[in-house]
Amino acid sequence: MTKLRIVVLAKQVPDTRNVGKDAMKADGTVNRAVLPAIFNPEDLHALEQALRLKEKFTGSHITVLTMGPSRAAEIIRESLYRGADDGVLLTDRKFAGSDTLATSYALSLAVKKLNPDLIIAGRQAIDGDTAQVGPQVAEKMGIPQITYAEEIDFSDGKLVLKRRLDRGIEIVQAQLPVLVTVGSSAPHCRNRNAFLTLKYKHAVTNTELQELASDYFVQQKPWLKIQEWGVTDIDAEEEHLGLSGSPTKVKKIDNVVFTAKESLKLSDNEVEIENLMKDLIINHTIG
Repeated sequence: MTKLRIVVLAKQVPDTRNVGKDAMKADGTVNRAVLPAIFNPEDLHALEQALRLKEKFTGSHITVLTMGPSRAAEIIRESLYRGADDGVLLTDRKFAGSDTLATSYALSLAVKKLNPDLIIAGRQAIDGDTAQVGPQVAEKMGIPQITYAEEIDFSDGKLVLKRRLDRGIEIVQAQLPVLVTVGSSAPHCRNRNAFLTLKYKHAVTNTELQELASDYFVQQKPWLKIQEWGVTDIDAEEEHLGLSGSPTKVKKIDNVVFTAKESLKLSDNEVEIENLMKDLIINHTIG
């Protein structure tokens, strides 16, 4: 019986719909403290693909790996509510300010430690839109990568994927291990499961546990303990982490609001609508 060990790379991102003048720090990094944090949308698509594989292949295991501050543990809890088995929060002050190169370095070391058959990630995160982290993790691990996936299946010992490209749809196969990135055309992630939400609502990391007055729940229910790894846990070289390991910097973030230069308001009047249609035909906008 096929049992897949799957790691889903997920990220807690600032909601870029609410970017304001305080969104940047003086050192060129994003001031995440002033922006609402959400589950990166395409990472949710990736999680859904992992959950479908788990449903098809009984005994498969899903670990969600995320890198960020302690509050990023919320991403793991959200994943547990939907059907993931466990999660790892990669967090350390030395990770702060990491660009895609430093981030992929840290993630690749953590993934190697987890030793999965399959790594699934969202195509890109909305706070950077670089689509670099997934492919960089694959390169650093020395494994194949398949991007823009829309559907993932496993048959006859091979991964079978449907990719959505500008020129059409492509079906490809790959041997495990492999890293796959999932785009927004993939199915949306399922909602929380009520039973799982009740089961994991008290899941915490060590950092969060220290802030609690009691660790009763974790002592009685060890599955509520979310693993938390730092630099030493993944045997990372500090010069490749954080700002020192990041050759790229965000120079500026602009909040762009599109406004119409000219507009025409129409009432519920057949004559006005008819005149508009005539104007559009005359200037060749339509017709």
